[in-house]
Amino acid sequence: MRVLITGSSGQIGTNLGLALMERGDQVVGIDRRPNTWTDKIKTIPLDLLTAKAEDFPKGPFDVVVHLAAHAKVYELVESPHRALENVTTCFAVLDYARRNGLPFIFGSSREVYGDIIRHVTDEAAADFVVAESPYSASKIAGEAFIYSYAECYGLPYLVFRFSNVYGRFDNDLDRMERVLPLFIRRIARDEPIVVYGKQKVFDFTYVDDCIDGVCRGIDALVSGKVRNQTINVAYGQGSTLVDAVNIIALALNKAPKVTYEPPRPGEVMRYVADISKARELLGYDPQTPLTAGIPKSIQWAREHGDI
Repeated sequence: MRVLITGSSGQIGTNLGLALMERGDQVVGIDRRPNTWTDKIKTIPLDLLTAKAEDFPKGPFDVVVHLAAHAKVYELVESPHRALENVTTCFAVLDYARRNGLPFIFGSSREVYGDIIRHVTDEAAADFVVAESPYSASKIAGEAFIYSYAECYGLPYLVFRFSNVYGRFDNDLDRMERVLPLFIRRIARDEPIVVYGKQKVFDFTYVDDCIDGVCRGIDALVSGKVRNQTINVAYGQGSTLVDAVNIIALALNKAPKVTYEPPRPGEVMRYVADISKARELLGYDPQTPLTAGIPKSIQWAREHGDI
């Protein structure tokens, strides 16, 4: 199979590209920055904000996986133009897929559900009337364009709503501060951390589970077995940020220096995914609870000199 991945230098893109290549697929990546983790993924340097049709790779490809995005919620609250850039890049890649007749996979987010109090959220529960943040609005807009292209042009798609993916290749804190690698690094160094929202509950997804779900989706979409579906990819259980801090501290044998502050604007307080659709359609079966995933993340950080 020949797969084009946008955002191939990011965490999910890097893990996905390597996993596909490991099983024998051909992978080409698009990113505006070089991959700092590996040189194994053929990457075309391209800024999707300014790219013209002739700038895209000629292929041929069997599927496009669009992962490129600004992904830090509060940073997009502070710099909302980045949310518009997410929409612009999504449209550029989506139209490339339309012109070339390629199935399209979109990396969306649990942020589209907004601040939902109930414990379980299924794919039908997203309310697109109110967006909690510019980031969630950008993902809602991306999904809306994809659904319209399916209606108007018959474009086959899968939308994956990811939830707090963590693990290998996520500790590039100079580029983007993800909460778990940030906490791991600071607790390991006996530095203070701030938890914004003590009662936040998230569905943390270890990267291997996420990649398994995406690979299953690629196979199902290209084969025609599953198409035009929006699917949660998560672990399916919730953990508080306090839980995460305690698991990290236990794994590091450290006493964390924690300060608790109110949540910041645009941040969701609670999300636990209903993954029954992923199980039914893709045979998805996540294997890594937070108690197992955090030690794996810590081991990765140690091996790469991060802590």
